[in-house]
Amino acid sequence: MAKFIFKMESILSVKEKLEEQAKAEYSIEMMKLRQEEEKLDKLKLRRDMYQSKLYDAVTDKLNILEIKILEDSVENIKYNIKLQMVVVANQQRVVEKAGEKLDNAMKERKTYEKLKENAFEEFKAEINAEEQKEINELVSFKFRSGSDESEE
Repeated sequence: MAKFIFKMESILSVKEKLEEQAKAEYSIEMMKLRQEEEKLDKLKLRRDMYQSKLYDAVTDKLNILEIKILEDSVENIKYNIKLQMVVVANQQRVVEKAGEKLDNAMKERKTYEKLKENAFEEFKAEINAEEQKEINELVSFKFRSGSDESEE
């Protein structure tokens, strides 16, 4: 019996590998995004802590030096938060690009898988046609052989 050979099997294999690489890259970028978001959350917690200390310092006896240090700390943290928000936004764009790359890789792999399915269906149809032809020839041969014997 004939064996099915997909002519573009090597291309399909490459597309599957590219999809796996895109999945890995996407997961790495998502992990980086989560880490950057965690950094942002920690900065916000520190800002809240400094603002709370600043509020306590202002409501207690006035210690100008401590108030000034806390105000500077709050402003510094706010600046760091803005920077971290930019980093998070940039990482989100990287994740989106990695997601698009993954989507494209998946589409290409699915396209080649569909081509393979279609080629396999054609192969099966050809095999069935060959088998049917052989059956018809066999029946025809038997019929002719049977006719020849009855004439004798």
